[in-house]
Amino acid sequence: MDAASSPMSQKTPFQDTPEASPKPYKKSFVATLMGAATPSFKEDNYFVSLLKSSEKKALQELKDKLLASFDGAPSSSDASMWGIPLLGGDDRADVILLKFLRARDFRVGDALNMLLKCLAWRKEFGADSILEEDLGFKELEGVIAYMQGYDREGHPVCYNAYGVFRDKDMYERIFGDEEKLKKFLRWRVQVLERGIKLLHFKPGGINSLIQVTDLKDMPKRELRAASNQILSLFQDNYPEMVARKIFINVPWYFSMLYSMFSPFLTQRTKSKFVISKEGNAAETLYKFIRPEDIPVQYGGLSRPSDLQNGPPKPASEFTVKGGEKVNIQIEGIEAGATITWDIVVGGWDLEYSAEFVPNAEGSYTIAVEKPRKIGATEEAIHNSFTSRESGKMVLSVDNSASRKKKVAAYRYVVRKCNTTS
Repeated sequence: MDAASSPMSQKTPFQDTPEASPKPYKKSFVATLMGAATPSFKEDNYFVSLLKSSEKKALQELKDKLLASFDGAPSSSDASMWGIPLLGGDDRADVILLKFLRARDFRVGDALNMLLKCLAWRKEFGADSILEEDLGFKELEGVIAYMQGYDREGHPVCYNAYGVFRDKDMYERIFGDEEKLKKFLRWRVQVLERGIKLLHFKPGGINSLIQVTDLKDMPKRELRAASNQILSLFQDNYPEMVARKIFINVPWYFSMLYSMFSPFLTQRTKSKFVISKEGNAAETLYKFIRPEDIPVQYGGLSRPSDLQNGPPKPASEFTVKGGEKVNIQIEGIEAGATITWDIVVGGWDLEYSAEFVPNAEGSYTIAVEKPRKIGATEEAIHNSFTSRESGKMVLSVDNSASRKKKVAAYRYVVRKCNTTS
């Protein structure tokens, strides 16, 4: 019998305070460079009834001009995206058309031009059938670009990390010539199309993704050509598909990197950026994504093996203040039961221990995990313990030696012993 924990039922000596929305982001040199201390992007809800009269007029005008461009009789394949007929007259088509209009500030002529070019590109590129292709990049799956989990609002999250390309052999194998680069770009589009399949394309629904880009060890010079092509390709053909772009492990040279990308980005795109310096990945990601959905390498609890077991078990979040020691007490563990737990503190650099305290007087406390220093880059701890007698588990994190407040999360499940008479 399983007894999975929930944040409300867990007995802890502190009050859980999950952050449901981002707090104001302190201004830094990167934020100053980008002209905003906080993301200013506001996602469209795509309800036509809530549009301004000028925007409703632009939407109808775009439909009329799109129909005229196909001589009044478009085929289902020529005038559709993601299996949605653009002139079908339903809400899904309105969502897509409004994305193109929004990307061009409701300038109908520019939006139509962008839309027609995108339709032509999708046909030439074979974007509608790309998910069926085996492009042979198994070694990159789950490493370079991959869809994993959702943010707190339900947006699918796409992670990007290009640090492995510091290895020259890997770089040559993927980007060694023009044909290899084209194949990689095709694979990168495939990853994006996989994420788009998860969108609702409905007013008030989830109609965009979250992108998390890890800049740690990214070879800025070597990836210039690939990065520019990816940015240009996505911005031209996937307007308003990203609600927020979160950059983590941002190095000191980001100003140079940004100046390289900036000409390829619209101001609206820049308004979606969230910047996090090296060592602050967990603190930033927790504001937008629940810890059970964040990969362990970024201070979360999600491991690749977990993805095969259905939806992740919810975690409880807490904060460890500077100079503070927190004890998490998990009570009600029966004799013979097995407790399995995960715990993580963003940017650890503190002491951790776990002990089992029996209920019976005279019984000895068992040091399940002796106190030890956890390094800054260590991933979440996963452990289990089977008790011989009833009692409670106490997980301790000691941040006494630091002044820095840190985000943290834990979860557990207790499996009772099955006995037969």
